[in-house]
Amino acid sequence: MKNPNVILVRYDELALKSKRVRARYEQILIKNIKAMLNADGSSYSDISREMGRIFIHSDDPDALKSASKVFGVVSASPAYTCDPTLEAAAELSAEVADTIREDQSFAIRARRAGNHEFTSRDIAIACGDAVFEKVNKNIRVDLDNPDLEIFVELRQDKAYVFTGSIKGVGGLPMGTQGRMIALISGGIDSPVAAWLMMKRGCEIIPLYLNNSPFSDDTTRERAMQCIDVLQRWAPQKKFTIYEAPHGDNLLAFLSNCDNRLNCILCRRMMYRIAGEVLKLEGAHGIITGSSLGQVASQTSQNMLASMHGMEHPIYHPLIGLDKLEITDIARKIGTFEPSTRPATCCMAVPEYPSTAAKPQEVIDAEKQIDVPSLVDSMIRNIKRFTP
Repeated sequence: MKNPNVILVRYDELALKSKRVRARYEQILIKNIKAMLNADGSSYSDISREMGRIFIHSDDPDALKSASKVFGVVSASPAYTCDPTLEAAAELSAEVADTIREDQSFAIRARRAGNHEFTSRDIAIACGDAVFEKVNKNIRVDLDNPDLEIFVELRQDKAYVFTGSIKGVGGLPMGTQGRMIALISGGIDSPVAAWLMMKRGCEIIPLYLNNSPFSDDTTRERAMQCIDVLQRWAPQKKFTIYEAPHGDNLLAFLSNCDNRLNCILCRRMMYRIAGEVLKLEGAHGIITGSSLGQVASQTSQNMLASMHGMEHPIYHPLIGLDKLEITDIARKIGTFEPSTRPATCCMAVPEYPSTAAKPQEVIDAEKQIDVPSLVDSMIRNIKRFTP
């Protein structure tokens, strides 16, 4: 047989939305699918939609893989099409089953949508009978654990026959849940956190805090490479990237404050500059790679002290994951390799950091430095660019 000529794309959460919201989300999902197909060089003639399904009209095998990478796609199936009649569906099912071997089993999984004079059971019987007649081998029906499953969907204007599906990335279409400032450090965690929020429908605006002279370009290169990998998951729109100078802040902490608090003071300054970028971009929140208890600055007490008094929502999508879980996701999405390349660690990290700082002692420490002046300097010297 020729290659399947259409790809059935399924979504999940979109079906729970109101009719109006669902239609808008579907349009965004279609736009994102087109962008991924174009970025991958996968050919297609059109993309259409019906209730509960999106159809990519393509016989390119690579288009299936492209579709599965789009946020919001739960699964996708390469399918053959025919007229929406029992006779046409049965004939096509028999052709699809021609690969079944002697002594193997099969099952017909039938469903229908629209107005038809026959039931799903009628479809299953007609297609099953056609398979037995056409294949002419010693085969059997096994509805519980078949060697070959043949799925038949008869919709109003067309029938679709396919033998399986591949799992999609899931989530919500990117662009349906606003924009977020993603703090990207170049380590394993922050790109994964950004990706998880992208999966929940957020567009991200990466922000890198340059610690020079307390780190060098190797750390920056890792961060930019991770951002480049994240961009491949969102080809529909180029990222706007911000890079803020952070070295003067670290020097101020080292020179004037209790060094045990450096990491907490550092994080608070990150949130402040992220908040300023948030205002510039009209974004809705800040994303961090914090995982509870993973390092000193991420104990529950220190996270409270770090966020105390901040005015914008701060999201921690990794908060309940351990390092192994985070690393597994990093490998899956492609950020693990760039985020583990050799790089210089931040040299402003104290030997014995505080693990249970109180908000008031952090506020008192910040009185020893000119916070508004440091933030103003970061804003004046921040770089904004699109790769």
